Amino acid sequence: MISRIYVWVRAVRANQWTKNALVFLGWLFAVADPSQAAHARGWAPLLLVSAMAMSFCLLSSAFYLLNDVADYRADRLHPVKRRRPVAAGEIEPIDAVRMALAFFAAGLLYPCFLVFRHPDRTWGFAVLLIYALMQCAYSGLLKRIPYLDVVVIAAGFVLRAIAGAAATDVRISPWLLICAFLLSLFLALSKRRHEKIVAEDSREALKGYHPVILDGLIALAAAATVGAYMWYTLSEDTLSRFGTRKLAFSAIFVAQGIVRYLFLVYGKGDVGRPEKVLLSDKLMWMIILGYGASVTLALYLK
Repeated sequence: MISRIYVWVRAVRANQWTKNALVFLGWLFAVADPSQAAHARGWAPLLLVSAMAMSFCLLSSAFYLLNDVADYRADRLHPVKRRRPVAAGEIEPIDAVRMALAFFAAGLLYPCFLVFRHPDRTWGFAVLLIYALMQCAYSGLLKRIPYLDVVVIAAGFVLRAIAGAAATDVRISPWLLICAFLLSLFLALSKRRHEKIVAEDSREALKGYHPVILDGLIALAAAATVGAYMWYTLSEDTLSRFGTRKLAFSAIFVAQGIVRYLFLVYGKGDVGRPEKVLLSDKLMWMIILGYGASVTLALYLK
């Protein structure tokens, strides 16, 4: 019984739920914003944004299962993906489809409740529907189009951040959304580079990526991420909201994180699974903790 549960945990890729932490982005910065503190502080806003994050976890797992069913033959050609339960024959495709539908229905329960309870926050429900439609388009067609596929992936993270802000009725800076998009694009491009090296035949779109162009885009996305975040921390809007420019010091850790990831990308690290890097790389953990401490000190010890 326990082994069977473990198989399903692997199938729904629960380890990738860490990606949905981006749902908390708007709420985290709103807690320190005096003009939005009333909407963000307390247990109720935390529960609302946590429930939205859980909805994204369920929906993303539903699409993971459906993609595994659609791609199980190609996954068998990949050195890592061939171990996925559907590709490995541990779960029957029809059972994976049934579980995906159950997860999809469960993921929409909270947004429906949010609309019923807070009619002024229907944007959160709309964003979740847009995300679901975009994932359908990605699974059916867009994942086969080079370069466009990574843009869709990055857009999905922006929708996560927007949905989290909508759930708690707080405003999120457009610059934070740009940072989220650029960072997600950087990670997706790095993943495609890794996949092209280890298993180019496992994904149709990989053959359309040119190595030189891919490396150039990775460098551009890395520089743009650091630049956009620095611009956000020094903007007049950020100064008026938080009353300090000390947030700019946190950009040091953002740059360090990007450099560390680039080292892994070009040092044969396992960047094919970004969530594994974030959970297992000790130096990356230190950088993330340093970033969290610098933001906390900047916003709360003015």
